[in-house]
Amino acid sequence: MTHPYLDYQATTPCEPAVVEAMAPYWSELFANPSSRLHRPGLEAATAVERAREQLAAQLGVSIERVVFTSGATEANNLALKGLAEARQHLGRHLITVATEHKAVLDTMRELERRGFALTVLPVGADGLLDLGDLVAALRHDTILVSVMAANNEIGVLQPLAAIGSLCRASGVAFHCDAAQAFGHMALQPDALGIDLLSMSAHKFYGPKGIGALVVGEGITLNPQQHGGGQEGGLRAGTLPVPLIVGMAKAATLALADREEREERLGALRQRLLHGLLAIEGVAVNGSLEQRLAHNLNVRIVGVDGNRLHSLLRRQLTVSGGSACSAGSPSHVLAALGLDRAAAAASVRFGLGRGTTTGDIDQAIAAVAAAVAELRQAPAAVTALDTEALRAPAPC
Repeated sequence: MTHPYLDYQATTPCEPAVVEAMAPYWSELFANPSSRLHRPGLEAATAVERAREQLAAQLGVSIERVVFTSGATEANNLALKGLAEARQHLGRHLITVATEHKAVLDTMRELERRGFALTVLPVGADGLLDLGDLVAALRHDTILVSVMAANNEIGVLQPLAAIGSLCRASGVAFHCDAAQAFGHMALQPDALGIDLLSMSAHKFYGPKGIGALVVGEGITLNPQQHGGGQEGGLRAGTLPVPLIVGMAKAATLALADREEREERLGALRQRLLHGLLAIEGVAVNGSLEQRLAHNLNVRIVGVDGNRLHSLLRRQLTVSGGSACSAGSPSHVLAALGLDRAAAAASVRFGLGRGTTTGDIDQAIAAVAAAVAELRQAPAAVTALDTEALRAPAPC
């Protein structure tokens, strides 16, 4: 990297120790874990089950409840579609929140097209769900509530324990997209009343292409992928042993340094916040108190967002406020009440293990310089700005 990488919520680098743990399973220990009639296959199967045991212990659940997937998007699809199909005889009403990741919102809307009723709850200007709105939305035919743990754009933490308690009292299943949360905060689904929890390894310094769904006791899902009976019949397909081993190793490392990392990154975020607030017209998007320690999302009043990001990308690796779709304004920031111009002039800073004080100071200086230039220069759309409008933002 020639300039600071501050987009750790889009993805994280794979830790060297994780790469090392995976290495043997790409070559000499390459066997299919479903081939259990010979020793190499049994060794591969043992590696998978050892990784499953590690993750289960970290989550405080039994091993059979950890289902490996290709990532949080697939886990969300399996959880939402699988639960809706399995319980449709009990009811067809689903509830989610306007600031959810597209992997949840688009899946819920697909279920709505199939005849399920969908309620999408609003959030306040702080990005938090009003529990009263959830209580009011619950119906006799509600079968599923889906609320993410930590928002991928603004880092806001929803009140999971309170939501879980309401769902339990109402006999409604509670799904939680924890892609941005696992490895960064204490998270045990049973203690929080979560029935279905999704995660993705590349968000906590593991490999891309692997994730998991944690399924609660007594929860039945209709499988969404057929053809081999792997993962207890819930997810057919040859298991990627290297990625599974890497995910478990990354989780172990993430939980080992979580508290120290949270404290260090929280201090760096405060330094970043202090420096940015010294720039006229900078404001924080979402709650600052109920937020991941490594996230900061700000808007800058009075500047053109596309030109701002054109200038920033020359010095920083950061994301805009938009979600995972080209040319579309951020649905998360819109839900907070921001108009299109304010959303476009928003910047997400995602800090991580590699972030230094120097990176933070460089980011502050880059934003200050860009804002000063934009406030002096006449508005004009350049070729680079036009390219920015077409480019998709990462999750």
